Amino acid sequence: MGEQIITEQDIINAICLFQANKKDVRPETVEAELIYDDEYGFSAETYVNGRKIVLIESNLIEAIRYWLDTEMGVDPYSAALELVLDDDQGIIAYMK
Repeated sequence: MGEQIITEQDIINAICLFQANKKDVRPETVEAELIYDDEYGFSAETYVNGRKIVLIESNLIEAIRYWLDTEMGVDPYSAALELVLDDDQGIIAYMK
């Protein structure tokens, strides 16, 4: 498998599915916003049932792996994942 790009929208979808599964709610009720900070790196703010939950980079990778497994039918541990801030595409992930 060559290098593939996981888009910002797919990462947000992954986070929503991941949080919905953990909190036992429907994915469309979860709101997520990706964040990059020079000091703290990648994170996301999610809102589930009006409650704010902050996810750190390792949680984002876990959410992407969950999405790869449940939605894409890909072995979630067969590829290395790297989050990247791209000037044109926003926050994306490289899957190698």
